[in-house]
Amino acid sequence: YDFTAELENQLDEISGGSIDWKKVLRDFWIAFHDAVAHAKTLRITQVIDALDAALGPHFFPPRDDGADPRKCPACASGRLGLKVGKFGGFIGCSNYPACTYTRQLAIADPSGAAPPVVAEARLIGADPATGLSVFMKDGPYGPYVQLGENAPKGEKPKRASVPKGFDPATVDLELALKLLALPREVGTHPESGQPILANIGRYGPYIQHGKDYRNLPTPGDVLTIGLNHAVSILAEPKQRRGASRPPEREIGDHPTFGEKITAAVGRYGPYVRLGKTYANLPQGTTPETVTLDQAISLIDARIEKAGTKPPKAKKPAKADAKEKAGSAGKGVAEAKANVPAPPRKAKPDAKPESRTAKAPKPAAPAPGSAAKKRAKG
Repeated sequence: YDFTAELENQLDEISGGSIDWKKVLRDFWIAFHDAVAHAKTLRITQVIDALDAALGPHFFPPRDDGADPRKCPACASGRLGLKVGKFGGFIGCSNYPACTYTRQLAIADPSGAAPPVVAEARLIGADPATGLSVFMKDGPYGPYVQLGENAPKGEKPKRASVPKGFDPATVDLELALKLLALPREVGTHPESGQPILANIGRYGPYIQHGKDYRNLPTPGDVLTIGLNHAVSILAEPKQRRGASRPPEREIGDHPTFGEKITAAVGRYGPYVRLGKTYANLPQGTTPETVTLDQAISLIDARIEKAGTKPPKAKKPAKADAKEKAGSAGKGVAEAKANVPAPPRKAKPDAKPESRTAKAPKPAAPAPGSAAKKRAKG
């Protein structure tokens, strides 16, 4: 804030002509260059320690009861501090890996309440079969449970995604073990004799019978679905993805770009579309109730926010030019039709002899005495 305020004052002085703008840039560059050169010599641990000391009062404010704000609530012996992991910064315990307590990198509530615990490394319990710890973690594709902290070289710890509809904060050891036990065999199909499996995949919970896959409508069914229910789902006709979606509804034309605006329900909810520009509808608005004015404002806001090039405006049809060209062509055709055709020349009765007619070849001399005389002579 101090740097910004000082720079604003210098800009005012530049505009007033009391200071040279080159001097302002030179002073900034010298200090900036020295700071960068010094930062290159630092290690990442030194940077984290410096940030931890500077930002400590923001993340660990003094408590009303006088207790140490950096004391780990999990192990009671570790010290909380800033850490850097695969997915960014967080607050962790100094006794890691013995203590896996973490929480979000957020400023504490002024009332003194601690920030919420991150599901990235929450210890749920221990697996009674293997004795390994079960953790709740948060990854780039959502929350998941993990069995064990480390795995043999070249392998990954066993993991299972937490399906939508389950609150990661309420996942207990029993539910975590059920998720880690997937895929679950529901039973044997009465007709084919092949097993029916329930599992969680990329598009959510599903059941599998051979090469036939069907999505489950309720996330919890992956753990509770029975054989009769699974067989009835498999007996229903398979629907292609997107086949049951209603067609897009035409709302009207955009007044600036001249293209049609449509509305429909997609994979991520209801939307309006102008060409290749999509805008989500606000909560409570459906493709059937959205108005043209609402759709135009949503599309314009989306184009402005995304910074993309808007659709090219359609050029109005040149009706007058076409009508003129058509009438001119029609007049030319009528004029050509009214002009009488020129009279045809009469064909001559006989073809004139060619001036370059070839002269007749002289007749070959009959075998006479002259040749015989030369032969005898």
